[in-house]
Amino acid sequence: MMNRRDLIKQIALLTGGLVIGSEVFLSGCKQPGKTGLLLSEKELALLDELGETIIPATDTPGAKAANIAAFMNSIVSDCYTQQEQDAFMKGLKAIDETCKSVVGSNFIESSAEKKLQFVVHLEKEAKAYDEKIKPKNAAAEKEAKEKGTPYTAEPPHYYTMMKQLTLWGFFTSKTGMTETLRHIAVPGRYDGNTPYKEGEKAWAGD
Repeated sequence: MMNRRDLIKQIALLTGGLVIGSEVFLSGCKQPGKTGLLLSEKELALLDELGETIIPATDTPGAKAANIAAFMNSIVSDCYTQQEQDAFMKGLKAIDETCKSVVGSNFIESSAEKKLQFVVHLEKEAKAYDEKIKPKNAAAEKEAKEKGTPYTAEPPHYYTMMKQLTLWGFFTSKTGMTETLRHIAVPGRYDGNTPYKEGEKAWAGD
């Protein structure tokens, strides 16, 4: 069974870097001196649609059914640094303008095909951006260690953060764990020799 820490490690592998806010979340703390984000209904709806494009409903529910926008709002509010919050919000406000330049319409107003086209564009853009800042962050971290000063990494591309939050929120939600993954309630009987049939879902647990 995969616990939350293992899941976050898997998300980090899938998205090419540390899952922003995860260490603060797992420690049970909050970033000091932070106030909650007040996202508008329009912004929440946009995040829900983006999440649903990343994890769409098929024969099982998608990200929207897991209230992914509310999860994003909670993690960004409580677990992101101010710098990370600013990068997230700047990206959120840029989505529609960028989407118009790529597919010719606002994200929510776009067809499913155009939404997917735009998300593929963001995937490529985010990968290039994140690779570009890796050497810069590595050099800054090395210098900080040598000088004994605090180190703050430049945040990844806003889409990387949104994708991480979508995967994290969905697969730790009741919807993701019980309707998408194979679920065993915990505590429960351990069986280390359970047969696996090709095509079956992965196990979910806590």
